[in-house]
Amino acid sequence: MNISLYDISVWVLPLVIAITFHEAAHGFVAWRFGDETALRLGRVSFNPLKHIDPFGTLLLPAMLLLSGSPFLFGYAKPVPVDFRNLKPLRAGMVMVALAGPGTNILLAVAAALAFHVVPLVPPEAARWVAHNLYNAVLINILLAVFNILPIPPLDGGRVAVGLLPRPLAVPLARLEPFGMLILVAILILLPLAGAQFGLNLDVVSRLVRATTDSIFQLLLLLTGNA
Repeated sequence: MNISLYDISVWVLPLVIAITFHEAAHGFVAWRFGDETALRLGRVSFNPLKHIDPFGTLLLPAMLLLSGSPFLFGYAKPVPVDFRNLKPLRAGMVMVALAGPGTNILLAVAAALAFHVVPLVPPEAARWVAHNLYNAVLINILLAVFNILPIPPLDGGRVAVGLLPRPLAVPLARLEPFGMLILVAILILLPLAGAQFGLNLDVVSRLVRATTDSIFQLLLLLTGNA
């Protein structure tokens, strides 16, 4: 796969912004609900170096992209939250979890609206700015949709734990230490294994892609960019 410096330049900036704001939002809302753990550790910050995981944010997505994987996957350093400090506990847990995807949706809306400013940009920079905005919309919607999957430690899993009755929430919460392994199995290993037997088991990633595309088209329509 031939990836140019231009390709890197129009993907890296929107990706770093999306991840940084996503993680900072978790820490900020946790602080507002009574837990200062992330604040004390400097994670309520727009400094991307505070949130980037060298493997999960940079190396893993690059490896999947270069290998032609059907689905790109990555993660940042989780924002530490002591849920025992949240008041009220369940509402705080849900709001902290929703803060990340919610911030990504707001960033996607802002990027879509910013398309209207592109004609005012000098012609030599307009194409680069437009590609950054397009990728910003796409990346932020994808992050929001992916993170809302109901699998701990993804945000959707923590929302489910906060909303479900205790008999269901407790066993779901116990999956958190194995959540990343489950995701890798569902998104990468299962489709690869299915392909060996002529089966299409790429169900979850196809659902994420279809949902992302639908929201993307709807957002462009609502912001007058369709």
